[in-house]
Amino acid sequence: MINPAEMLKIGGIIKKFQSNHPKVVAFLNHELSSSVPVGSVIEMTITKPGESPVTTNFRVLQDDLEMVETLKKMQK
Repeated sequence: MINPAEMLKIGGIIKKFQSNHPKVVAFLNHELSSSVPVGSVIEMTITKPGESPVTTNFRVLQDDLEMVETLKKMQK
């Protein structure tokens, strides 16, 4: 069982992320609201200062969708 104090902490962290990165949050809200089907591929690239970009991807599983739904409920 999740500690209620930890849930509040996670909620605060999510709100701070939303404030710091509104374009990312808007993008995720738009894409995730239209239901990303199992089998979709999500790709991410990280470019650290002075380094070459590193890219990875993953295929969306049913477990991933369930995690997203849980996180959405935590925001409410």
